[in-house]
Amino acid sequence: MKFEKHIEIDAANTTAVELLQQNADLSKQRIKQAMTKGAVWLTRGKYTQRIRRADKPLQMGDTLHIYYDEKLQQQQPDDAILIADETVFSIWHKPYGMLCQGSKWGDHCTINRWVEKHLAPQRPAFIVHRLDRAATGLVIIAHQKKIAAYFANLFQARRIEKHYQACVHGCFPDHKTLDSAIEDKPAVSHAKRLGYDDKLNQSLLEIRIETGRKHQIRRHLSEAGFPIVGDRLFGGPEQDDTRDLCLTSCYLAFASPVDGETKTYTLPAELLPKLG
Repeated sequence: MKFEKHIEIDAANTTAVELLQQNADLSKQRIKQAMTKGAVWLTRGKYTQRIRRADKPLQMGDTLHIYYDEKLQQQQPDDAILIADETVFSIWHKPYGMLCQGSKWGDHCTINRWVEKHLAPQRPAFIVHRLDRAATGLVIIAHQKKIAAYFANLFQARRIEKHYQACVHGCFPDHKTLDSAIEDKPAVSHAKRLGYDDKLNQSLLEIRIETGRKHQIRRHLSEAGFPIVGDRLFGGPEQDDTRDLCLTSCYLAFASPVDGETKTYTLPAELLPKLG
């Protein structure tokens, strides 16, 4: 079941959950769950924002919106893992299936919402960069708007060093620079082989990127003839549908927004991709 409704408020002294129960074929419990998961919005004046409180009072002239996708409501990715809490920002391991951006249909599967609900003490959580839904690994979460702006500037200036590991099909060369343009924009990836399994004909790579184009690593490796294991978007017919995408962000280095000192973060070995 998937639907959306937009309800004009023409009477006072009613709450969001009461109004939605009158206009949507959902139980009060499912409405409350949808609100918690970010599927209900309120327009008041020029502003539209999510509302999560079931008893949120409404005003004449408001518009209530619900975007209900039962399949999305039932999704629940694995837990994110805290790597480091630096107070004004934190570093997390994003699991497969967790998003770095929500939609009007909900945000409960996003890492920033997960962090807001689970990090102690609680703090706001701002996304400053993204990983594909199917990729795993290190993600920076800012806990203040000025810290989010600081990291945005670092990324724009390419002053954050990022390394990835991936398992690919084929015997990759010792080193290779991949620099084909993506959507007419320059894109550069540097890859080196860390290991090779001749029985599987798969290589373990470390990749460093100079740019951050959409699906850059996946597209570069696929175009070079070494698609990432589990890549059902760019991988071609040889993919094994039983494996998740074997692409992991494993290393970050940047100047701390607190004191300017260089901070480095490396993913624990048990969370890195492995051949086979």
